[in-house]
Amino acid sequence: MLRLCLSSPLPNSPYLRTSKSFEFYTMNPKHPLLIYNSLSGEKEVFKPIIAGKVGMYVCGPTLYSEPHMGNMRTFINFDLIYRYLLHLGLQVKYVRNITDAGHITNSAGEAVDSIGKAARVEQVQSLEIVYKYNVKFQDLQRIYNLLPPSIEPTATGHIQEQIEVIEKIIENGFAYVVNGSVYFDVRAYGEKFEYGILSGRKVDELAEETRELNAQEEKRFFADFALWKKSNPDDMQIWRSPWGDGNPGWHIECTAMSTKYLGDQFDIHGGGLDLKFPHHEDEIAQSCGSAGVSPANYWMHANMLNVNGQKMSKSLGNYFLPKEIVDGTTDVFDKPYSPQVIRFCMMQAHYRSTLDFTPDSLNAAEKGFTRLSEAYEKLGSLEVKETSSQDVPALVDSFYKAMNDDFNAPMLVASLFEAVKFINTVSEGKATISADDLEILTKEFTGFVFDVLGLSIEKSTAGANEALTATMDLVLDMRKSARENKDWSTSDKIRDRLAEAGIVVKDGKDGVTWTVK
Repeated sequence: MLRLCLSSPLPNSPYLRTSKSFEFYTMNPKHPLLIYNSLSGEKEVFKPIIAGKVGMYVCGPTLYSEPHMGNMRTFINFDLIYRYLLHLGLQVKYVRNITDAGHITNSAGEAVDSIGKAARVEQVQSLEIVYKYNVKFQDLQRIYNLLPPSIEPTATGHIQEQIEVIEKIIENGFAYVVNGSVYFDVRAYGEKFEYGILSGRKVDELAEETRELNAQEEKRFFADFALWKKSNPDDMQIWRSPWGDGNPGWHIECTAMSTKYLGDQFDIHGGGLDLKFPHHEDEIAQSCGSAGVSPANYWMHANMLNVNGQKMSKSLGNYFLPKEIVDGTTDVFDKPYSPQVIRFCMMQAHYRSTLDFTPDSLNAAEKGFTRLSEAYEKLGSLEVKETSSQDVPALVDSFYKAMNDDFNAPMLVASLFEAVKFINTVSEGKATISADDLEILTKEFTGFVFDVLGLSIEKSTAGANEALTATMDLVLDMRKSARENKDWSTSDKIRDRLAEAGIVVKDGKDGVTWTVK
């Protein structure tokens, strides 16, 4: 009889009320915090293992190249989730790893030294590649206003921990050693646990999918995966182990680092949908094989990013990097967009839904972001009356209801725009708001815009934008006249001086556009 390796809250740790926000918006039966659990395929009431605390692990970047925009969407979505849990008053330990050991698993189940491959192309050492792209990733976190995780461990800094987990798996009879390599024994594991519990894939089905792809004589069974690979003569990264010099498998690093910092069982494990199988499936197998328990109670997966209706791909010509769209150096779009607009655009789709980046969606997000900015500007100058013509507590309640429904950012944005509409009508003298309600609305509106959505809006942004727009209209008219008179020197001088001031001018088929870097 198979035993399912499922997570469950630890015994003798009652789910207690800890903070006012958390108590009302999670413990109240009318306001439960629901999370879609990929393990069950259903929304479940969130019950942390330890009252008032959350352990969350998210798979981070592999540093052989700069993260693409699809990767950034995943990190931004989990930043939103992290921010909301903090907003509820929870104490969150957020661990997001850095993969700086080069071996990953390709579609054929083979170990590929991706970092070493990149290093050979650039004719540098592996460590140089890792440092180069880590600097870029840290810069992207700043640009897109991501909160830093509590801990950001690296794979190379936890080789010993990975070796120790592998030793436990071998000791428990779920792995074997062949010629200096160690493989996870899926058939032995399947006698006690269910392999495929997360992805729903069955071993027999995998056999049909991969029969021609997995002709590796070392492995006893096609579905077995590497925990440790014996080094090759041309490997650029090599570590010592009880089984000989080699490299850790791709999946083992996350098992070692998540459980070291969060314990054998923790609350949330997240990542992109593309990691669900085999990476997360194999993480569950490794944890069950070493500690006898599945690592996380809630498995969360962020969906993919499409560009102009198609999956982002270099071959389709719709591929771009997160920095390129900000700098206006990609040909995919006619103009650059601010990181805040891009981030706000991502909030228009639920994290489990695909998101299509198009000029229309980005331009709409730009206009919506401006409306939020203008409403924020007006909050400080609203005239208060004795009563409110709007039920402000119910309006604020809708913010929480949206996010408590599996972090439904699009629903939250819709509720925020209801608040924007009310703010505008009060500003125009067509509605009223009391002093108490204004205090509540100001606190919660700014809290959800800044702290939860992670947007950055400076006070007086709206007025400054109007003045800058009027100035730029005049300057670009002067440049247009210079170009019509073939005064290329003056035209170029205007463009270059604007660039020095941080204003990028781009000539496109639909006219001239500009943005502030």
